[in-house]
Amino acid sequence: MKKSRIGVLTGGGDCAGLNPALKWVVKTAMDERFEKERGIRYEVLGIHDGFKGLADVNPVKWKSDINITLLNPDLVRTWDRYGGTMLGTSRFSPFDPKNDVSKKVIDNIQKLELEAVIVIGGDGTLASATRLSKEGVNIIGIPKTIDKDLPETDYTLGYETALNVIVEEVDRLRTTAGSHKRIFVVETMGREAGWLALEGGEACGAYIILIPEYNFSFDRVNELIMEAKRAGTRYEIIIVAEGAKPIGGKETIKKEGIDSFGRKTLGGIGEVLAQEIEKNTGLETRSIELSHLQRGGSPCAYDRRMGRYFGIAAVDLVVNQRYGNMVCVKNGKIACVPLTNIYGKLSLVDPKTQYDADRYNGRRTIFYSGK
Repeated sequence: MKKSRIGVLTGGGDCAGLNPALKWVVKTAMDERFEKERGIRYEVLGIHDGFKGLADVNPVKWKSDINITLLNPDLVRTWDRYGGTMLGTSRFSPFDPKNDVSKKVIDNIQKLELEAVIVIGGDGTLASATRLSKEGVNIIGIPKTIDKDLPETDYTLGYETALNVIVEEVDRLRTTAGSHKRIFVVETMGREAGWLALEGGEACGAYIILIPEYNFSFDRVNELIMEAKRAGTRYEIIIVAEGAKPIGGKETIKKEGIDSFGRKTLGGIGEVLAQEIEKNTGLETRSIELSHLQRGGSPCAYDRRMGRYFGIAAVDLVVNQRYGNMVCVKNGKIACVPLTNIYGKLSLVDPKTQYDADRYNGRRTIFYSGK
């Protein structure tokens, strides 16, 4: 029987749904019944800490190298119950202009005798995967990001669990907000795409939702708050994405410097907004940054299912040698799309059709009349 070897890694920010995908990559690749049908016996190498593991590994002594774990169905049997990634991750790009190790990574993939590498990641990680694919590496992508900002797919792993976290935390905040008649500004992740803030805010019933795709006015925020106050509301919840900007302003930077994907660390717009509201309305206002809470916790049922489906589909693509593709879901069906179709692109909220720019909230009309 022919033998073949697959590598699998997780890159970028961690999230729920990664471990279910890893489990089902391994179980599908090493399924004994499928081995007989395919005539191929697969070996799966788990690569630790994303592309950094491929850069640091000693390919000659990989069996004792800390960057590689030989995976099997027994080892991964319970992985789908847990959040994060058992393989670890990093924000490491092989194509970092300050430290380009892409040739070393490609050389290590060849020396490890990997037929294909399954890469689970968001836009930064999959951008690196696309570039490796163009260099001749057999790559299959699996989309994951709590921002849900990857194009060509209706879902990315981790998103639904992150939404659940927002709703759960806001539900807790409501008790203290109501008790003290406070306004709470809740800052979510969302650098350029406002999906997490918008749909999380819609799900938890936030009064105001601010997203990166539509710059907001401090004065309008204050007007809306005072309207609610005059109507007799005791408290309000405001959701703001970390990348949201006031009109004429810039993103709020938490920390100077950039990562290997060329990104700044955003954060702090929630506190800026809370101070502006309290100063101009006289109403007690507090802010809370959910930050990495949105990434943590066990995967919800949907992320466990999608991790399973994506993992199975990724191996199917390897078996059929359909390299250079990313697994996706469109209109409820699992499919695939060329990695080049998503390279350098983002899926953003359309403020004209998916956002109420006057109320700073989700739209209240679903069906449209006219042309």
